[in-house]
Amino acid sequence: MTGEGAEVLNKRRGADILSPMLTDFLCRARARVVHTFVAALLATTPFAQTQPAKPAAEPAAAAPLPPGHPGYVTGRRTRDGIGKYFLGREIAHFMTHHGAEWLERPEREKEERPDLLMTALALKPGDVVADIGCGTGYYSWRAAEKVGPRGKVIGVEIQQEMLDLLAKKMAERKVTNVSGHLGTTTDPKLPPASVDVALMVDVYHEFDHPFEMTQALIKSLKPGGRIVFVEFRLEDPDVPIKLVHKMSEAQVRKEMAVHPLEWVETNKSLPWQHVIVFRKK
Repeated sequence: MTGEGAEVLNKRRGADILSPMLTDFLCRARARVVHTFVAALLATTPFAQTQPAKPAAEPAAAAPLPPGHPGYVTGRRTRDGIGKYFLGREIAHFMTHHGAEWLERPEREKEERPDLLMTALALKPGDVVADIGCGTGYYSWRAAEKVGPRGKVIGVEIQQEMLDLLAKKMAERKVTNVSGHLGTTTDPKLPPASVDVALMVDVYHEFDHPFEMTQALIKSLKPGGRIVFVEFRLEDPDVPIKLVHKMSEAQVRKEMAVHPLEWVETNKSLPWQHVIVFRKK
């Protein structure tokens, strides 16, 4: 090897030895710079703390349940439920105004026979009926015919959009003794002792606060007033409705047993539903 070649080789060897040393030096220098920068940053920003951090505040205690309230339980959430249980029953999702067309489906008259329900209700001229969860008023105008001009039907909803649809439908039918009323999920906001019949058709099982809502409805009833539940029969497997949207008679009576109500009768004349009637004590 020539002298020039040996010199080049030695330079390469020196570089190979120096390279790791240089890399290590640069890494250490960079770390010191970063450490110094972060320390200065923390000293001049809200991240700097002169005292130990306080522990997070504990969540506020749940409000005590009213007397007689059996309470709610959180459990497994099914596809059509909300994972909230009342006396062993999962509460179902409620239908929004976007599904209002389903309330007016042509086959509903055959499936539910509203004419038979009106007979079972035995409404009298002059009665005040609260149609709870009235939707588009499918039952409201029928009840209005029964109570006549001296009576009235109050369509109660928690969605203003549904009340707008109710007003439109009643105007189309020229019904003048039906009025819309906006309530909440815990209170229909009806005057005390003002209602003869509180009617709930395929509605109660969707209340997310069934105890509170029933309690408020009872207050709105006149002495001897009635609460009527129309629910798809859970006992009948041939009723083609999702399970969480069906209720057994036993379950309805179980849930009403915690209220000042007495069971009057269960009418089973409808094709898929039972009509379960209670009276205010």
